[in-house]
Amino acid sequence: MFNKIVKSVFGSSNDRYIKQISKVVDKINALEPMIEGLSDDALKAQTAKFREQLDAGTKLDDLLPEAFATVREASKRVFGMRHFDVQMIGGIVLQRGEIAEMRTGEGKTLMATLAVYLNALDGKGVHVVTVNDYLARRDAEWMGQLYSWLGLTVGVIVPNMMEADKRDAYNADITYGTNNEFGFDYLRDNMKHERAQMVQRPFNYAIVDEVDSILIDEARTPLIISGPTEDKSDLYVKLDEVAKEIPEEWYDKDEKTKNIQLNEDGLDKVEELLIEKGLLETDNLYDVENTQVVHHLDQALKAVHMFKRDDHYIVKDNKVVIIDEFTGRMMDGRRWSNGLHQAVEAKEGVKIEPENQTMASITFQNYFRMYPKLAGMTGTAATEAAEFWDIYKVNVVEIPTNLPVARIDEEDEFYKNTMDKFQAIAKAIREKNEIGQPILVGTVSIEKSELLSKFLDEEGVQHEVLNARQHEREAHIVAQAGRIGAVTIATNMAGRGTDIQLGGNVQFRIDGELGDMEDGPEKEAAIDRIKAEVAEERQKVLDAGGLFVLGTERHESRRIDNQLRGRSGRQGDPGLSRFYLCLEDDLLRIFGPDTLFSKMMNSNLEDGEAIGSKWLSKAIETAQKKVESRNYDTRKQVVQYDDVMNDQRKVIYEQRGEIMESATVDDVVLDMRHDTLSAIIYGNCPMGSYPEQWNVQGLKDKLEEVFGITPPIDDWLEEDEVEQEIIEERIRAQTDEMMETKIAKNDPAIWRMVEKQILLERLDFHWKEHLATLDALRQVIWMRGVAQKQPINEYKQEAFGLFENMLETLREDVTKLLLKSELRMAEPEPRALPDLPEFLTSHIDPLTGLDNSNDGDGSENRPDLIGSLAPSARAEAGTGGAVTQNPYAHMNLSRNAVCPCGSGKKYKHCHGAAGVPPVAAPV
Repeated sequence: MFNKIVKSVFGSSNDRYIKQISKVVDKINALEPMIEGLSDDALKAQTAKFREQLDAGTKLDDLLPEAFATVREASKRVFGMRHFDVQMIGGIVLQRGEIAEMRTGEGKTLMATLAVYLNALDGKGVHVVTVNDYLARRDAEWMGQLYSWLGLTVGVIVPNMMEADKRDAYNADITYGTNNEFGFDYLRDNMKHERAQMVQRPFNYAIVDEVDSILIDEARTPLIISGPTEDKSDLYVKLDEVAKEIPEEWYDKDEKTKNIQLNEDGLDKVEELLIEKGLLETDNLYDVENTQVVHHLDQALKAVHMFKRDDHYIVKDNKVVIIDEFTGRMMDGRRWSNGLHQAVEAKEGVKIEPENQTMASITFQNYFRMYPKLAGMTGTAATEAAEFWDIYKVNVVEIPTNLPVARIDEEDEFYKNTMDKFQAIAKAIREKNEIGQPILVGTVSIEKSELLSKFLDEEGVQHEVLNARQHEREAHIVAQAGRIGAVTIATNMAGRGTDIQLGGNVQFRIDGELGDMEDGPEKEAAIDRIKAEVAEERQKVLDAGGLFVLGTERHESRRIDNQLRGRSGRQGDPGLSRFYLCLEDDLLRIFGPDTLFSKMMNSNLEDGEAIGSKWLSKAIETAQKKVESRNYDTRKQVVQYDDVMNDQRKVIYEQRGEIMESATVDDVVLDMRHDTLSAIIYGNCPMGSYPEQWNVQGLKDKLEEVFGITPPIDDWLEEDEVEQEIIEERIRAQTDEMMETKIAKNDPAIWRMVEKQILLERLDFHWKEHLATLDALRQVIWMRGVAQKQPINEYKQEAFGLFENMLETLREDVTKLLLKSELRMAEPEPRALPDLPEFLTSHIDPLTGLDNSNDGDGSENRPDLIGSLAPSARAEAGTGGAVTQNPYAHMNLSRNAVCPCGSGKKYKHCHGAAGVPPVAAPV
């Protein structure tokens, strides 16, 4: 009560912050008359003036008022649009590295130009991050007109670009792209062997559009680049046999998370079973050596006891094909990760395909935290403000609307079952459709969209269904969803990036209807006609009550519901929103309190009857908060575990960078050799021990294995006061002399190049193996909780030990290779490109279950990466018959898409195979 009184008198902390920022807006507005008086050339010259001031030491915040006033005036001259004062407030928030929560339709895209322009002046680069490629291209082209007019360069990043084009885009003042592509480029850059091959430059400033979708929803799963690994078919089959022997009382199942865990009794009995079958390296299930076995047993348990044939997957043509839980469709080419797909293949007795191994990975949390300054914008972020601060250290600021919100948000309607609910929805849509009120229907799954579509067909209501990822077509339909009588069904309206304007979108109509018409009086007259029609239709929609937003179900996150609601009532327009719910909704069925079901089912609610109450709304909100909390815990756990890997990732990537930049790495190789020698000597001859306690034979064997030498250690031991330091000094001198002799026999420049390549190649190999071990460790570390230990602390400890072991193995491996290798100079042969392993990029969308990575990592256009990463040689094109021409090269197809020729093969195995030359695109 006291807080409410204080807020009513002094305003909230957000209100006070906005009031403070408004003083800066007053300064910007005071400069407007002066800026308006500048000629076009003088206004364009402002950019050069600002850059000179920055070079002289002026800070960005000191330039802000005049720079923002410049952008506002330039926007008026380029677009005919003047930034509202609330957009100025949002621009200041972005400049301060905070998140601007601005309602849908308030002009976030235009608002961002203010902070983007100011931060691009120093030439260090600004990244504008969008949720899909269509929006990246659209915004780069649209806003790029303003930036180019002011003298800045603009680039856009999309999948499958040529390396040179992508490098140019990153070197531009402003770069647009998707979160996935920025992240994958970072990982790819750190898999290359020369600095010149890298496309990104040091991070400076990023603005994330739809920041809640990218940094919250999509952050549940990391970005992963993977490649094929060794065949472990026998292990999968043996563990499948073990899993089928495990009775139900040995494990606990959780249907919410599709997880299965052995209980305390089960762990002991399974350990005995694995020892009996000879599958454990040691007799203790918890030892690190058994991490891989325990991980794959965990996957085998899921495959046998959680994943059902003809429900989660089918077996077709002797292959396991995943069934999309949202659509019920087969997902050819998609495979479960972390060995789960192989476990299901073993269960069904079909051919087991090799597992893909992680080559590089990073979470969005750790990627975006690398930017010195990070900002974002969205229509809904306040409910996740605590998480934004906790994970990213950015504040959320609610920006006031330009005009008061006139939308009416009605109480939810509650029905007994799904059929009753959809009948009521169809009836409500038909009634509103008859008076011409446009309707936007939000569903939580594609299946529900198709079900509602059938109901509307029965009612005779014309409608559009949006549920595919065809962003360009979607944008046109969404843009016209505000026309008289329009009914649009959409799955997940977040991130559509296009406003719904009442009466229709003038520009979209002009582009669609007059795109082929030549400029002239006739086209001008047609444009005037379209504008008049849109204005007339807008008035009719306003009279009908504005856009009606209808939700068929509450989403598990309140933000998604708010995003849907926010599509109505833009810029002070009237509007209406209402949600329809029932007991069979997933949210209430899985997460709702049991009392809700019992009270409702025991009531006298008749079929088709609706009720609404504050108690029900409160129960629904409680369920949503419960899910949000669980999802936050999931994301936080992802961050905690990735933080451990991130510390190691930084060390490895920094080391790679230093190696690539160094002309020679002889000092690094020398240190590795000396460190390896010390480790071998003191591992077999511990400090503080007597010579008779030393493992002399082990020392001899190891020296022979690594260095290829057999020093007279037995003779040295007969000397008085022999010590480890003396032995180390003698062997070090011998190995140093061996290496100097080897270098003298070869061209020193060539040898230094060989050292560098071997060092990078072995570093990449051991880092890849280390990632696989950490992946497996993370999957099974929860078992330490049975022993009353904190899994995350155990993971940190084990990961540190594994990292130390990896570095020691790396030093030994490099030393052995360089000492034992021989250079043979031969006549250079025409070099065929090596075969690139089938690298796959993956980022599974947590909302739809689809792979959101675009799947094509562009490697077919990257000969530099092909040459640096692939170990095997590609067969020369032309051997074995004529090469088939590729008529589909112009289509920019994903490598894993089905080939358009109708062969049924993947594109990369058919017309898109390496070495197949393109033919001219059809006219």
